Amino acid sequence: MAHALSSLITSEVCGHKDSLLQRFNSHFKTIPADTQERILQAQRIRYQVYCVENQLETTLDNPDCIETDEFDNHAIHSLIVARETGAALGTVRLVMPLPSTPERAFALQRLLDASSLRALLSLPIVSMAEVSRFSISRHFRRFTTHSPESVSSVALLSNSGPLMRLGLIQGLVRMSMQHGITHWCALMEPTLLRMLAAMAIRFKPIGPMVEFRGLRQPCYIDLSEMLNAVMYERPNFWGMITDGGSLRACGEASAVDSPSRRRSPARA
Repeated sequence: MAHALSSLITSEVCGHKDSLLQRFNSHFKTIPADTQERILQAQRIRYQVYCVENQLETTLDNPDCIETDEFDNHAIHSLIVARETGAALGTVRLVMPLPSTPERAFALQRLLDASSLRALLSLPIVSMAEVSRFSISRHFRRFTTHSPESVSSVALLSNSGPLMRLGLIQGLVRMSMQHGITHWCALMEPTLLRMLAAMAIRFKPIGPMVEFRGLRQPCYIDLSEMLNAVMYERPNFWGMITDGGSLRACGEASAVDSPSRRRSPARA
């Protein structure tokens, strides 16, 4: 994911005639996985990514070719679909807070030491959600993004992974706005954290790094602060992840006040 986002940042620095949002909307859309069939689509994508393409989970634990866990019981999901075919290509979920038992809401809590747990619980835990299962299938993308007649678009769509990842972030923002989520927590690779920071998405650490499929950093971010920073520093990315400004967090500055309206931003 980090390499893909790096490519997208480079392409934006070089410039493009269409905005990121226009490019995304030409080929994809994000939809909520708000039915049982859509949730199953999300879990099939997760199986393909986590059990087949990357083998992070075992197929023996997921015999029905879906990847699921106990946190799906209190999670919400989003899908990216190809406009031309309607095929689901990627998914992400937000594990929602458990107000009655906040100490057991998120998977990352099982990896934190006592001090880090206290730090997490000192945050607004009842309006926090855990970002996880961020997945785009290479297999589904290759075979179901376009119909056989649209051969001319194959090259464009085969390089669309970074754009789709921004689409999943848009899905996270949308779900957060709809469900009153103000903060995200996550377990992330250090390289990914640096890449997101280059996009003005700056997660803060929760204690030291932990071992989980390699070193990972438990971290969190204030959604309103993040959207404000992206709007001022990376307005093109802001337009993409807020669906043209239609997704707004409580406390986020008005788009009218954006530096892009008053002066040319330092970085596009």
